[in-house]
Amino acid sequence: MQMLAAKGWRQGSVAEWDQALALFPAQVAAFIADTQPAPWAEMRRLHADQLEAMLIKALVKELAIKGMLHVLRHGFKFYGKTFQTACFKPAHGLNPEMLARYGRNVLTVTRQVPCHPTDHSTMDLVLALNGLPVATCELKNPGTGQNWRHAIHQYQSDRDPRTPLFEFKKRALVHFAVDPDQVYMTTRLAGDSTFFRPFNRGSHPGETQCGAGNPQHASGYRSGYLWEEVLEQESFLDILGHFLFVEKRDVKIDDGKGGQRLVTRESMIFPRYHQLDAVRKLVAGARREGPGRNYLIQHSAGSGKTNSISWLSHRLASLHTEQDRKVYDCVIVITDRQVLDRQLQQIEHAQGVVKAIDQDSGQLADALIDGTKIVVTTLQKFPFVLRGLLRAAGADHLDAPTPEERTKAKAWEAEIAKRRYAVIADEAHSSQSGETAKELKAILGAGAGSENGDEEPDWEDNLNRVMQSRGPQPNISFFAFTSTPKGKTLELFGRVGHSGKPEAFHLYSMRQAIEERYILDVVKNYTTYKTYFRLVKKIEDDPDLPKKKAARALAKFLVLHPTNLEQKNRHPLHGRQSV
Repeated sequence: MQMLAAKGWRQGSVAEWDQALALFPAQVAAFIADTQPAPWAEMRRLHADQLEAMLIKALVKELAIKGMLHVLRHGFKFYGKTFQTACFKPAHGLNPEMLARYGRNVLTVTRQVPCHPTDHSTMDLVLALNGLPVATCELKNPGTGQNWRHAIHQYQSDRDPRTPLFEFKKRALVHFAVDPDQVYMTTRLAGDSTFFRPFNRGSHPGETQCGAGNPQHASGYRSGYLWEEVLEQESFLDILGHFLFVEKRDVKIDDGKGGQRLVTRESMIFPRYHQLDAVRKLVAGARREGPGRNYLIQHSAGSGKTNSISWLSHRLASLHTEQDRKVYDCVIVITDRQVLDRQLQQIEHAQGVVKAIDQDSGQLADALIDGTKIVVTTLQKFPFVLRGLLRAAGADHLDAPTPEERTKAKAWEAEIAKRRYAVIADEAHSSQSGETAKELKAILGAGAGSENGDEEPDWEDNLNRVMQSRGPQPNISFFAFTSTPKGKTLELFGRVGHSGKPEAFHLYSMRQAIEERYILDVVKNYTTYKTYFRLVKKIEDDPDLPKKKAARALAKFLVLHPTNLEQKNRHPLHGRQSV
């Protein structure tokens, strides 16, 4: 409690808690009256002493229909008026009224809050924003023989998810299981099947040997970062206002008639600690350094890069300097992840914010100058902006444009050069080989091969090639996400660290992902498989080929041969069915 009080929280009163409604009605009414005096006074004249009760009734109805997150961000309707229940910090300081209202938010922490109407059980901590419960905490002390596992068990066995406080989306948005050493969290209670995720910093943050858990903290508690950093007033309001979102996925289920039907599943997404930390540090770096710098984000498989990229994209798109100048005119996300476009749309529902380039480079060229905040494209399309400029200029023959068409295209190119871009490159590119790579190579010029001339270029090689061919540009910042960066990638995107060598700007290690059980440690469980084969030459001539390239081509042919694949697949299938 003392830690939260030092970070802007007030101590709440159990006497003000309405257990049936699962909120603090007096606090809700007080915030609305304080921050929206004109409509409040108008409603008071209409409803007199009945105003508070009627207002809370309308609020509870809206919470049941649209959920807590929607009501916090968009308010609720009451007799034709929209009343805001919270105010989040704007991206710039150009609206003093919004900043003043933001400063009037009231965060309260209340201990031992009754949470079940049918018994006398209480919640250790209920965290509320302007009277609306947004989080719960179950605290355990090893001194009494309990730890975070007991807190999780209590949530699973003693907290009824149908109770108003715990209903999914409708009241508390996140639940923390905490002891002095570790923190776990969930956004949905579901009895024994409730799944808690680790919300820990890692044993050695920022180092490749970082594993699960937490390092020592200045507070004396390894989990002290939760109270002093994450739940600090401005930090927590930032999470509620800009990070949490409802993810919707279409899944197929049995329709009971021998077929399948599509249903929409919803999940409340709360950032994992490394995601929150990475996005905030990248945003702070971009605000401080401005366009023209490169950032390497080394996040292991299982790190949730899709969400991290989505959050970063939106934050960069609205980023302003301390002097309230926009940092970037447009954010370009280069990815092959099909879900990323939908994820970006789900985080921010405003029309025109996100545009997916699903046609050609002409569409990309338009998006780069038409005011679109976030453009989603693929690496295949990105090098062909000039062709898109020519097409946008009306060229009938892209390979032989007229002088007028060239002039118009140059004007578009000059317009692009005046704007500031943040380019987020995602390692999910698996298609950068073959003809696409050859075309890219031809456009960018020769002499930009992969680090090893015997290897086929992958997405990272091609991205490095783009960087080398263009050189540093003062109007473009690159943010590269990869799990295992190559030496050239570290050289182009990394920052010189304490060792004097280039390092990633932010790191979430493979060891931590394994120990937190997001990915499997394949080194621990593998079986060697010896393959004997004989290749028969079926061509008339007998050309001489470089040994390494020929060996690689033959090995690739062998690995992908149907007979080889069929024989190897027998073993895991046998193990699954019979062992």
